[in-house]
Amino acid sequence: MKECQEEKNLKICNCSYEPCSRKGVCCECIQYHWRMNELPACLFPDDVERTYDRSIRRFIETYKDRI
Repeated sequence: MKECQEEKNLKICNCSYEPCSRKGVCCECIQYHWRMNELPACLFPDDVERTYDRSIRRFIETYKDRI
């Protein structure tokens, strides 16, 4: 298995939740948010991400006009 690229991931992670222990560890972040019926910050534009509404519904609303 490949090693986690945490440092590299941190450079592109747009998560604004500072105490997050999963920042840069994408596999844990995705698993956590999926269990919460959410999507990770990296799938949202910065202005939407900052609302902390990571719901699937918000994702669809954000991108529905792009499809």
